[in-house]
Amino acid sequence: MTTAPAPDTTLPTTPATATAAGTAPSTVPAAAADPAAVTAPAAPRRPGPPPRPRPRVLLGSTAGSVAALLLLVAVGTVLDQPLLVPPLAASMALVAGAPELPLSQPRSVVGGQLLSALTGFAVLTAAGPGPWGAAVAGGLALGVMMLARTPHSPAAATAVIVAVTSPPFWLFIGLLALACLLLVAVGLGAARVTGRTYPAYWF
Repeated sequence: MTTAPAPDTTLPTTPATATAAGTAPSTVPAAAADPAAVTAPAAPRRPGPPPRPRPRVLLGSTAGSVAALLLLVAVGTVLDQPLLVPPLAASMALVAGAPELPLSQPRSVVGGQLLSALTGFAVLTAAGPGPWGAAVAGGLALGVMMLARTPHSPAAATAVIVAVTSPPFWLFIGLLALACLLLVAVGLGAARVTGRTYPAYWF
């Protein structure tokens, strides 16, 4: 005697029946099933110019920069020596305009300028004054500052000036150190007026 096969009583799998049967329901998000629902990532924003400073910061920083450079001229007049050289104007622009940058910190202003001047004198001793030696001195000054962790881009121009003009060693180094200290001192005052923090570190 043969028996008929039992009817298939398996129910269609749905989230409810799958849970009841102990099978995890499908976790595929609905957005994956609809490609139109997947949005492309937003393109990165292009950098733009810095925001316009507050009037207090603008006026205080500009006044501090002018005061510092006039102070260099005044002290140089008293000493009968040129104390204001172009790289120092760029140094003060960093100190007053961007006091938070590593390039503006006292370690970089004083150390970067003096190390670059010494680099210029070293090249001057080896190659003599001239544009070729000045080009080498300006480039080497960058490496010296990076190695000493005293980044200060205006100081590369100081190395060039030394290699071109061949100034007296001790006089130039002494006046440069004095000028850098004056710039840092005025930068401290300008930061107090504008409500900014300077220096971020000393050494």
